[in-house]
Amino acid sequence: MHLSALALAYILDLLVGDPPRFPHPVILFGNMIRFFDKRWNKGRYLKLKGSAMVAILIVVILSATLIILFTYSLNLYLGLLIEAVLIWTTIAQKGLRQAASEVEHPLENKDLINARKNLSYIVGRDTANLSEKEIVRGTVETVAENTTDAITAPIFWAAIGGAPLAIVYRLINTCDSMVGYKNKKYAQYGWASARLDDVVNYIPARITGLIMIISSRSKEVPMKKAWSVLRRDAHKHPSPNSGWGEAAVAAVLGVRLGGINYYEGEQSYRTEMGDAIYDLNTGHISNSITIMKRTSFLFLILMIAGGFIIEFAITRL
Repeated sequence: MHLSALALAYILDLLVGDPPRFPHPVILFGNMIRFFDKRWNKGRYLKLKGSAMVAILIVVILSATLIILFTYSLNLYLGLLIEAVLIWTTIAQKGLRQAASEVEHPLENKDLINARKNLSYIVGRDTANLSEKEIVRGTVETVAENTTDAITAPIFWAAIGGAPLAIVYRLINTCDSMVGYKNKKYAQYGWASARLDDVVNYIPARITGLIMIISSRSKEVPMKKAWSVLRRDAHKHPSPNSGWGEAAVAAVLGVRLGGINYYEGEQSYRTEMGDAIYDLNTGHISNSITIMKRTSFLFLILMIAGGFIIEFAITRL
């Protein structure tokens, strides 16, 4: 039934997104992570403590999700609805689209002040002095990277294990976003969160990059050329996974992503990806959103079809 729940969850996200008053699990995850962070991220054995935090949270959240899904034993359709709602909370296609559009719309009116402000809500880099081109780059990179984190990876894990694995994926991803940094404070304590996030995104990121290339043909950038760029540049990103989405989008759009960013005033260089066939412009934000939507839908179809094939094969044994 989890494939039906996944399809329903996808539709709910497209139609509703994240209701502002809905008790989102990520808020709970964040509170739990902060609870452990304040108490354990000090003294000795930080790597062990950080690993223990992730393990404890996975056990607690997985157990709670399985208990909730006992509703299947009460009523099949009630269980299906509840599982769909749980999976829905792990997918954020509409939210990602809206966040990118909220940067694009001010740019269309040459309102750099509000475009910078809205971009600051979705990226970690400094945005106060960014040019129009750099605002576009930050937005396109965010859409490209988060197509995996916010959409295809939770779909992948939901297709494999329903709401329990989708929820655990979102927990791991939240741990990484909060403590998985390579700075003095979190290099040791956040090690397990970062490594585990790399593991759970490994396969989804690569499938996502491949689908982006396959589904986004253009006369300006032939598929053979896009494949070449993806193979050449995907590994250049500091993350073993994020480069697949960014390199694929750069290849399809014929633009160059990466370059110099500033974080709290400190300069950081990100290896460039893609070939600058075109200069980045506001329209590339809409184009990246189109790639994201097309890729997400095809990824969903692939996962559901694969799930049905596997279930059919099992029943025939």
